[in-house]
Parts: sequence; C-alpha cells; structure tokens
Amino acid sequence: MRQSLAAGLLARTGHLDEAAQDTATEVIARVGAEGLETVRLVFPDPHGILRGKTVVARALPSAFRDGVGMPSTIILKDTSQRTVFPVWEADAGFGAGELTGASDVLLAPDPATFRTLPWSPTSGWMMCDVVTKDGRAIPFSSRAVLRSAIDRLAGAGLRMVTGLEVEFHVLRIEDARAAHVDTGMPPAPYATSALTRAYSLLSDAHYDALEEVMDALRRACEGLGLPLRTMEPEFGPSQVEFTFDPAGPMEHADGMVLFRAMAKQVCRRMGLHATFMCRPKIANGAASGWHLHQSVVDAETGENRFVPKEDGVLSPTASGWIAGLLEHAAECCLVTTPSVNGYKRYQAFQLAPDRVQWAVDNKGAMIRGLMRPGDPASRIENRVPEPAANPHFVIASQILAGLDGIERGLVAPPPAENPYGTNAPKLPTSLLDAIVAFEGGRLFSGTLGPSFTAYLSRLKRAEWDRYVAALSEWEQQEYFDLY
Repeated sequence: MRQSLAAGLLARTGHLDEAAQDTATEVIARVGAEGLETVRLVFPDPHGILRGKTVVARALPSAFRDGVGMPSTIILKDTSQRTVFPVWEADAGFGAGELTGASDVLLAPDPATFRTLPWSPTSGWMMCDVVTKDGRAIPFSSRAVLRSAIDRLAGAGLRMVTGLEVEFHVLRIEDARAAHVDTGMPPAPYATSALTRAYSLLSDAHYDALEEVMDALRRACEGLGLPLRTMEPEFGPSQVEFTFDPAGPMEHADGMVLFRAMAKQVCRRMGLHATFMCRPKIANGAASGWHLHQSVVDAETGENRFVPKEDGVLSPTASGWIAGLLEHAAECCLVTTPSVNGYKRYQAFQLAPDRVQWAVDNKGAMIRGLMRPGDPASRIENRVPEPAANPHFVIASQILAGLDGIERGLVAPPPAENPYGTNAPKLPTSLLDAIVAFEGGRLFSGTLGPSFTAYLSRLKRAEWDRYVAALSEWEQQEYFDLY
C-alpha cells in the first residue's frame, strides 16, 4: 500500500509527502479495522462552508493516490450557490482554459485530519486541499491561503497561537419549509422558536434547559478531538457560546469549520437549527460574534513575544502586531465580516466594536489587550469577526496584517479608555464599504497576489448586487400605500 501511494499523482506533485504517506497507510488500516463504510472528503469553500464528496471505504486508497474529482464551479459560487464567474468563456478570469467549462479539480485528502464521526459511527471525516487535475495548488483555496500566511510568519522566525470564542443560536424548528415553493437559491428559512425565553447571561437555569443539546455538542466535539474548553448560555434567548483552548492557526481554522458543520448536523438530527448567522431576524434576538484570541511566539523557543516589559509597556512584537491589525482593519473586514448581515452588529454599547482602536481589557474595543508582565498567556483578542466568516481567511488576515506591522516597525497608538467615545476611524458600515476598502488596500494583493483579491471581490460583489436588487419588507411598507 505504501509503495502504491508513493507512485500516485498526489505524492508525485508534493501533496502527499513521505510522512503523509505513512499516515495515509495508517488511516487506510484504521478504516478497515474499525469497519467504517464511508469517508467524507470535505474542504472549506470560499465562504467557509464544508463541501466535498463521500467515498466508500474501498475507494480510499485511490483517493490518497490520485485525488477525487469534482466540478471546479464548486469554488466559484456565491452564497446563493450561483456560479458568478464566466466559466463558459475561454477565460473565466484565471487565464485561458483555467477553471472553464465546469471542468474538474481534485480533492487531495490530508490524512493527518482524519477522524470518525461520533454521530455517524460508520463514517469518517477528512479535510482536503483543492488542487488542479495535474496537481497544481489553487492559490485562492481556503487552506492554501492560510498555509501561505503561516509560511510567511515562519520565515520571520515566528509562530501564531490562537484561541476561539464562538457565539451562535440553537433554535427549535417549527416548520422546515420544505414545500417545493420554498426551495430555491437560496431556499426559504426555517420557521423557528427559542429554547430559552429570556435574556440572561451565564444563567445556570438556562444551561439546564439547554443541557441535552449542550451535551450532544460537547460529546461530538470531544469525539472529533476539538480542544473544547467551556460551553455557556450567552446573553440572548437561545444563544450559546463555546470556547476552545489555544492551538495552531491551521488546527483552529479546520476545527472551526468542522465545529460549525458538526453543530448544524447534530442539531438537525434533534429537530433543532444551529445558526452562526451574525444577527438573525428573530424577534428579541441578539447578535453573535466570534472573538479570536491571538499571540505570537518564537518559533524555536516557544517564548511568547506578547509578554510586556516589567513596566507594562507593550513589547515591540505586540505593538507592531496591534498596529498592523489596526492599519489594515478596514480592508480585512471583507474576510472577517463577509456577509451583508454582519455589519448590523457593529453598534456602540452592544459589546461589539464600531471603530478601529484597541484598549486594555475592554470588550467595547475592536482589539482587547490581555497582556501582563510575567504572564505567559499574554495575548490580544480581536472582536471584529462574525461567526459566519471563513476561518482560514480570517486567521490568514490576522497573520498578514500583524506581520506587516512588525516588519515595518509600526507602533501601536495609546489604548482607548472610552472606546465608544473616541474619534477613531469607524469600521466599514456595510459590505459594500468593506469591498471598496479591500479592493483599494495593499495587504492582500501584496502578499497573496492580485488573483486572490480579484477572486474574492467578484464573489462578494455578486452577493452585494443581489442584496441591492432584492425588494425588502421596508420598501413595501414605506412606499406601497403612500404612492
């Protein structure tokens, strides 16, 4: 088996090195020993949604050797599932003949990510990279983007450590809206009701009311090997938060997309709907955020470079990293807050940021500094991202912006004491503002190349154009009777 894998396309093109070949051989043996019947080969699309193909167990060796084909249009769709690139023309925007005609690309399985599904015990799950049919990397695919950022940071002798706090809603499905008239691109949303009825942060009574689903999600997290730390009822009705121990950027990016998919699948089997939409249109609902903790350590020694001096002054690494995040905050919003809906969270006095600044342990600021002399856990918390964002793109943006600040010797401004009362620049107020800032910025085009910025900009402009073209309830109520 090992010799067979070494002779395959993925090994020949560098997507399955010798260590990965050993791991793949072990995975194949494990699938047989555990009697698994299928393996889901999945990847995060540009919107951070898991997609892929399921292979029967006996086809797994072939998948490791030569990949699994799928239509290239799967990475060219907006959030409504519409292909927004001209794939029937000679050049779809990536060079003549590239990703045209709905031709195939390949899923290249990463054997190190294999796990069994706790809620589907005859199935395995494995993350994949997306490559061309001849094994070339696709530079704007989610894992490739993050891997590029990680490599740039490693080139500076540094390594990122991240921690996640993820807020979302768990709701009871009252009507699945499955009539044919309700299907579409996108379909009609579920009709739902709340599992808890009141606003009550960290209520033990609310946790008890949610314990059945909390236990199901906790057991699934543990079964997947995700580094779960806490689960708690959040502020709003039927809103919860899960937090995760510190880990590496790729581990947490992969883990975030797996967690979201797991939560939705486990809840759906219980007649529930888990939504990571930032501000769902439910009466008396609360907005959800995704708080990304981050620090930088020496790649060789593991020393935390964010620990401040004895007098509390920021270290040069922390100061440069914070300054880089602040300077590039607006253009990063397209990846940290990629939905129309996410910008409705940026409101003052709502435990969400609304302007570009940092503060010491203040949850109203964009960046919350949690750094003390002698504290090896010194870190910052970026409170901008929405939980629906593509985590590979989000974490890559933090690395690229922070590293730019370090390399250019930028210095963080003084921390804000009243984050809702300063004259700091406002965060973008709409997806269109974020698109314009992204297109006009230099960070992503200078590090990931113009192909990435053109790719993501086209996807998000298609989403914005559909939003602007849609007739809203507000318009109908405002004008239908008046004129």
